[in-house]
Amino acid sequence: MTSSGPIILNGKTLLPLDDETLESGSCGYTATQVFVKNPACVAYTYDDIIMMPGHINFPLHEVDISSMLTRNIKLNAPFVSSPMDTVTEAKMAIMMALQGGIGIIHSNFSIDEQAAEVRKVKKFKNGFITDPICLSPTQTVEDCWRIKSELGFSSFPITDTGSIGGRLMGIISNRDLSFIEDPTVKIQEFMTPRSSVTVAEDGVSLSDANEILKASKKGKLPVVNEQDELVALIARTDLQKNRDFPQASKDANKQLLVGAAIGTRPEDRDRAHALVEAGVDVLIVDSSQGDSRYQLEIVHYLKETYPQVDVIGGNVVTPMQAWNLIQAGVDGLRVGMGIGSICTTQEICAVGRAQASAVYHVAKFAKKHGIPVVADGGIKSTGHITKALVLGAGCVMMGSMLAGTDEAPGEYFYQDGVRLKRYRGMGSLEAMSKGGDKRYVWESASDQAAVKVAQGVSGAVQDKGTMRRYIPYLTQGVRHGLQDAGVTGVKEAQEKLYANKLRFEVRSPAAQKEGGVHGLHSFQKRLF
Repeated sequence: MTSSGPIILNGKTLLPLDDETLESGSCGYTATQVFVKNPACVAYTYDDIIMMPGHINFPLHEVDISSMLTRNIKLNAPFVSSPMDTVTEAKMAIMMALQGGIGIIHSNFSIDEQAAEVRKVKKFKNGFITDPICLSPTQTVEDCWRIKSELGFSSFPITDTGSIGGRLMGIISNRDLSFIEDPTVKIQEFMTPRSSVTVAEDGVSLSDANEILKASKKGKLPVVNEQDELVALIARTDLQKNRDFPQASKDANKQLLVGAAIGTRPEDRDRAHALVEAGVDVLIVDSSQGDSRYQLEIVHYLKETYPQVDVIGGNVVTPMQAWNLIQAGVDGLRVGMGIGSICTTQEICAVGRAQASAVYHVAKFAKKHGIPVVADGGIKSTGHITKALVLGAGCVMMGSMLAGTDEAPGEYFYQDGVRLKRYRGMGSLEAMSKGGDKRYVWESASDQAAVKVAQGVSGAVQDKGTMRRYIPYLTQGVRHGLQDAGVTGVKEAQEKLYANKLRFEVRSPAAQKEGGVHGLHSFQKRLF
């Protein structure tokens, strides 16, 4: 808190901070001094920068972290899951939207598969399992045991086709399996038949379904249509865990928001058409270097053909790159090049930029044209998220931060006693073989060089548990960071940034070490 004049306290005159004190650096430096008046020509990462604390005169719950994803889409939580095949499919996108963010479905699917993932998100109803594991009456106990060992549960609806949409024939539970030892016994011999199964009709509300479960004292409630075909499943355990999500990201029709990635090749026009038909809310043109004629052409096409769908262009790290995409008509920009934990673009191609500098410069330029930016990559903590937002980003896109969660694609495995999940860059050879190469090579297949140059690696990340707990942790961490900086939300932080009222410092390597855990023989780091 500052004062414009002297203050009398206990008969003594207290003089306020004068210009000389402020300009000396004793309270830190403005973003202009750090990033623009930069005689050393140094680019900064998130770890290089630290914010100075501000005055707090408001409670934590008043901190508003809502922000703009594009010029037309506002999110209550500024979090975006990356379009990577080990990060975002329908399950991740649903949970991101329920928690106030948005998920971007990756494009390593076929066109029909990616559109189907988008439909799953748009059709999702809180508490309803719309893609349950189903079995057919002719499958055996061995199939049940196998699925139980893989997925950890043993209650399944039984349909004539063995899949959702088939006619409901019955249901089995762990109790049905408990006393069967012969693995060749067919399900039809011990399942609870349809005549004894309590069901709900399609269109039932979550509250009504809960009442039916209570009355029936059952653990599972199949939902069927007029043809007695299975359309969803409701589980008592899920009802107990589910609650209303008041901050959920929804469109005008009260459906969850979802995005999808496309490339820049001619066939991606067909992909875009299928995604728009499926109800996608935002398309991200997925390219490691966004300033190309290929991207400009597809952005022009998308905005002319589907003006109702927002388009995010990128990736870019300079205002010059951003300007070309802004002229093409993008509604948002994706900032970052070669800074992800699994990305080797800077090492292999010698092109890119440190992320804090990239976000600050591109966001400042794009703001003049009303275009929000998404800070993509380099996020390793809630502190990094806060720094990205304070430096001008509307939202942050995360890959490795989300890859180890229950909602991320893939199965858990153990290595040296640690529970892990696979995580790979879209520029890794493994991902490129599945279609990820279109992010790095823009020409059609007939024109491609025979040798693919990997710009990413494959690895594993530690289990982070469910997004139901993880996203609230991230949200609360960002609120604490903004509060400590003395700002009541993302909007005020950026207003103060451009008014040169926020203060920063550049940290030395020793200062960065001092700012982390140090001086201990051993420690356990629990996030929440």
